[in-house]
Amino acid sequence: MFPPIPYLEWIEGRPEEATYDLGSSDLRQDEPTDDVVPPALVGLAPPEGDVTLRTQLAACYDVGESNVLVTAGATHANFLAAAAAIDLAGGADLDAAAGPQLLVEKPGYQPLVATPEALGARVDRFFRPAEGDYPLVPERVANAADDVALVSVTNRHNPSGRLSSRETLAELARVVADDGGYLLVDEVYGPYVETVDDGPFGGVTAAGLPNTVVTNSLTKFHGLGGLQVGWLVGPERFVERARKVMQHVPAVAEPSVALARRALHHEEQLTMDARALLRTNHGQLASFVEGRGDLAGPLFDGSTFGCFAHETADGDAVATAAWDRGVLVVPGRFFGQPDAFRLSLGRSPDEVEAGLSVLGDVLDSL
Repeated sequence: MFPPIPYLEWIEGRPEEATYDLGSSDLRQDEPTDDVVPPALVGLAPPEGDVTLRTQLAACYDVGESNVLVTAGATHANFLAAAAAIDLAGGADLDAAAGPQLLVEKPGYQPLVATPEALGARVDRFFRPAEGDYPLVPERVANAADDVALVSVTNRHNPSGRLSSRETLAELARVVADDGGYLLVDEVYGPYVETVDDGPFGGVTAAGLPNTVVTNSLTKFHGLGGLQVGWLVGPERFVERARKVMQHVPAVAEPSVALARRALHHEEQLTMDARALLRTNHGQLASFVEGRGDLAGPLFDGSTFGCFAHETADGDAVATAAWDRGVLVVPGRFFGQPDAFRLSLGRSPDEVEAGLSVLGDVLDSL
């Protein structure tokens, strides 16, 4: 029922083994330690009083507490969202062809496809074509939807880094709601912006749009993946159904929740630090891509990751050659784009600079 997810199997252990990690997209300068408190939170005081993480998140998204569910990371939140959508649509049929339809962008993040398939849904895809720089076009969803239970997208788009506006997301939400389904927007890269917006952590959000569910975590922008804390924000009916699903997979640890409360209490400072790293690493990525005549693919403003095609080698060939030199990049086949590879700069500027130098030599050798 739950087959392995190829991307997660491939990436497991590689960031730690790599000499230069240019594959992980979380913004983290410090190496993990054995200490319970992550380096970024050392010396920061917890919030006073009985404020809960749920209360803090509700304030971030300007919603009621009944619209928030705390989860064990964004992956957990996306699992709960898929299961809740299937449940609200009447449950999964044993014949996958007759099960509720979930529609997922392509290219896209592999678990958003594999998880609902494992839960018994019929998963179809709609395209965000590379030829047009991966636009999110609501009409494509309307044409592909067939009594859809859930439409899943990422914003920023993973793997390209394209950021969709709230206006585009609002139009997409209307299309999905008209078909009777829900829109799921994975916003783990939403705060990766050059120009600060008025959404949570300065990014763009789809929270509050009709029939829309958003997921996020402290892993990517804040670099606190060790806490394994995320959340789901959506309509009260959907959140309540997801809460019932979570009774089957309880996984949120109280020590992690306590440290997450501390992180959100100092969110302004942590966001400022993250945005400084984002700005520096985006500049390095822009300079690298602009200086390579053998690479094709857009780099969007404010993004520290993107999907790029080499003029003579496919994504697997690039990733294999890079790995032989201790550099981690991700083959695009895991996102449905085998001709390209994903390059992500989330580590310290010094490591990034050294890694790009080695990667440049690798690309020259191809």
